[in-house]
Amino acid sequence: MKMHLAKSLLIAAGLMPALALASHWSYEGHGSPEHWGELSSEFKECQAGKNQSPIDIIHSLNAHIAPLEMQYIQSPIVILNNGHTLQASFDQKAGNVVKFDAIKADLQQFHFHAPSENTVNGKHAAMEMHLVHKESNGDVVVVAVMFDIGAENPALTELWKKMPQQAEKSAPLTTKIDMNTLLPTDKTYWRFSGSLTTPPCSEGVTWLVMKHPLTLSEAQLQQFKAVMHHDNNRPVQPLHGRVVVE
Repeated sequence: MKMHLAKSLLIAAGLMPALALASHWSYEGHGSPEHWGELSSEFKECQAGKNQSPIDIIHSLNAHIAPLEMQYIQSPIVILNNGHTLQASFDQKAGNVVKFDAIKADLQQFHFHAPSENTVNGKHAAMEMHLVHKESNGDVVVVAVMFDIGAENPALTELWKKMPQQAEKSAPLTTKIDMNTLLPTDKTYWRFSGSLTTPPCSEGVTWLVMKHPLTLSEAQLQQFKAVMHHDNNRPVQPLHGRVVVE
C-alpha cells in the first residue's frame, strides 16, 4: 500500500508518468541520458526538445522579477528510493504553495541530484534539491536549491534516517520536517523556461533556481551517493536562445 501511494504521488506530480515507470532509463550505460530519446517514442523530447533542462547559468537579464512567496506548512509523509533518486512526497491536501507574479503552485514532492544538474558558470554544486510544484492547470514549477559541502543539514539528517537502502522501497516519515529549513533565507533567484530533467523530458516547466546555497556535510553527501551507487544528474542542455532572468 505504501509503495502504491508513493507511485501515485509520483504520477500526480508529473515527474514520473506511468510510462516512465515501465520504460527503462538510467544514468549509466545503454539507458543513460544521451540515449533517452531513443528508448521510447514518448521520450523523443529528450533529444529533439529546444527548451531542455538543466542548463548552465552564465548570463542573466535583470528584469526585476517578482519576489517569491513560499508558504510551506505541512511536512512530507513518505520517502521513496525509486532507483533514480530519493524523493519525499506530501499528502495531496498539504497546502504547501509557492506564489510569484499571478502564479500559485502546490508543492507535490522534492528530490535530490548529486552533483547538481544546473550549474553556475560551469560549476556544479555538491547536490541539488528540486521542489516540484503544480499549478491548477497542470503546469509544473520547479524550485531548485543548491547544497555546498559545509555544516551538517539537520533536515537532511532526519530524512536520511528513513532513507530506503534499496530501489523501489519507501518508508513513512513520522518525524516532522520543517520545510522552511530546506530553503535559503535570501530567496533571490534565476528564472527560465525548461523541462523535466528525467524522461519524458516534457517542456513548459518554469524553473526558479535559488541563488544562495544551503550546506550539507561530506558524510551526508556520501550517504546519499552510497544509496544511489552513481551520479544522478543529467548533463546541461543547450539554451537555444533562451534568456535567464533575475
